Formats: sequence, structure tokens, C-alpha cells
Amino acid sequence: EKWHDALQDLNKVIELDPTQAGKLGQKHKRVEKLAQEQFEKDKDEMLGKLKDLGNMVLGKFGMSVDQFKAVKDPNTGSYSISFENK
Repeated sequence: EKWHDALQDLNKVIELDPTQAGKLGQKHKRVEKLAQEQFEKDKDEMLGKLKDLGNMVLGKFGMSVDQFKAVKDPNTGSYSISFENK
């Protein structure tokens, strides 16, 4: 599904003809919601595939992605990664 593309198209229509905003309000909200749901689904799928790849590589060394923990520093936004031997 290409909800993101549909949302961009609707935004462009509204940008070019602001009088359409009222007519397209309901559709815009619906497409925006569907685009966000599709984004989350695609993101989860991509992260799952990356985790599988990481486990495939780390498995050769007797490790797993689950043994690593990333903690975000709220002040700087950087991440600290630690290894937990289980």
C-alpha cells in the first residue's frame, strides 16, 4: 500500500488549491492515519529483519542481539551500548 504517497498527493492538492481543504478534511485524516500505520508496520518489519541479520552474524560467535542493551542519554541524545553476558 502506498498511503504515504497518497498523503503527499493530498497535501499537494491542498497546497495548490486551499479551497479543497474543507472537502478533503475527512479523507486527509483517514489517509494520514493509514500512512502512519503503514510506516509503523514497515518499520517493525525492517527492524525485525535487521535483528535477524545481526543474530545470524553474532550467532557465529555465540552471541545474540538480545545480549546488547542501548540506553539513551536524555541530555545529549546519544546512546550507550553495553553487553550483558547471559
